[in-house]
Amino acid sequence: MWFRAPVRDLAGKQVLVTGAASGIGRAVAEQAADRGAVVHLTDVQPDRLAEVADAIRARGGTVGTAEVADVSDHQQVRRLAAHVTERAGAMDVVLNVAGIAIWGTVRSLEPEHWQRLVDVNLMGPIHVIEEFVPPMIDAGRGGQLVNVSSAAGIIAMPWHAAYSATKFGLRGVSEVLRYDLRKHRIGVSLVCPGGVDTGLVETIRIAGVDQQSRAFVRARRRFQKRAVSPEQAATAIWKGALRNRYWVYTSSDIRLVHWLQRWFPPGYAVAMRAFNYGANRVLPAVEQARRTEAA
Repeated sequence: MWFRAPVRDLAGKQVLVTGAASGIGRAVAEQAADRGAVVHLTDVQPDRLAEVADAIRARGGTVGTAEVADVSDHQQVRRLAAHVTERAGAMDVVLNVAGIAIWGTVRSLEPEHWQRLVDVNLMGPIHVIEEFVPPMIDAGRGGQLVNVSSAAGIIAMPWHAAYSATKFGLRGVSEVLRYDLRKHRIGVSLVCPGGVDTGLVETIRIAGVDQQSRAFVRARRRFQKRAVSPEQAATAIWKGALRNRYWVYTSSDIRLVHWLQRWFPPGYAVAMRAFNYGANRVLPAVEQARRTEAA
């Protein structure tokens, strides 16, 4: 933290959350509302978004907006921003949480997988930044921009080439804005979650792999046992954002491997090779299970 946190508490603050219908997005929105913020929510799932808004209101929170928008569509984000800004003014905190996950080897990923990831995970946050940050600058009261990247935006996760391209891209955007926005007293936090047991875990796509196979389901359950909850992740995010921390981790394992990457590269390389070897032992088992179940 190299200048005083622009937003140190959330009471009365205007907070935008994308991807608010589930997982980390829902958890950060609920915690913000519990702390007295006016939350503005968006997602592509209308029913689940309405459910979250109703739940926040039922527990005494204030929802300023709950509007469906696809962040990959710039015009939809522009309309959302115009609506929100007209009603509530500039945001104090903007959280880019919305995202999708598609994994796969270079042989199994298709061009449309790469493009969809770029559209949602990279261009989506960029659209939000383009439309919501300028009013924050004009308002002159500072604020905080929180971009949710991933452990895959730091380290070489197996089968994550396309996903990592977008998360490293968001990391690059955040790194530049960290300095560009300082003169406006707008802090930037880059969140790099490790394993988080969200709805995304149940719907994740791995190109070329049958997600319904017994082997894959077993692997997913092992992941879920080690993952933190969305509520734990949200608590870490707010702790970091309200202290204007740039690097925000939701679990100690990612903090450790990032430290290893920066300060002991040979150890990091050995760890990543072992990680990759272990992951790629799972893939043949999943593919074999798929062939067996199909027979």
